Amino acid sequence: MKKAEKIFAVENLAEEIKIAVSLVLVDYTGLSVKGQQELKKRLDNVGAKMTVVKNTLFRIAAQKAKIDPQITSDTVLTGPIALIITEGDPIAPLQVVYKFAKEFEIPSLKVGLVEGSFQDRFQLEKLAQLPSKDVILSQVLGQLGSPLYSIIGVLNTNMQKLISILSQKAKVLSA
Repeated sequence: MKKAEKIFAVENLAEEIKIAVSLVLVDYTGLSVKGQQELKKRLDNVGAKMTVVKNTLFRIAAQKAKIDPQITSDTVLTGPIALIITEGDPIAPLQVVYKFAKEFEIPSLKVGLVEGSFQDRFQLEKLAQLPSKDVILSQVLGQLGSPLYSIIGVLNTNMQKLISILSQKAKVLSA
């Protein structure tokens, strides 16, 4: 890559990092080209993208984007890395990578930033095992709504009893 191309690539990467809701670094060592294509396809389905990036260029872009310096430490930026970025659901790409890694044993999560918060590998794995945001919201709404359904059921039962009593009273009076 020529110097001008590197500068352009760093600027673009820094802009992507700034607007990302979630970014995760993975070690893709041993992943075949076919495997990379499959993972990229799965990530694309959840609105995320994976790019292989040179460690030095990522470090410069991350510094320009002013993100947590823990993500650019020398212990993290060793070996080949791929960057997974999303502007949508921050957990969905983690779930895809986690399931893919369970299936093929490659890639492995390194570190990431989820909604601006630094996460190590263990925290990323815990987040990946959570249900999706939509499922959690549905569960919360269901829990909030269940007492209302109980109240409505009790009121309907009492209303039916009242109608039954009035109906029987009307029959007695008309007879």
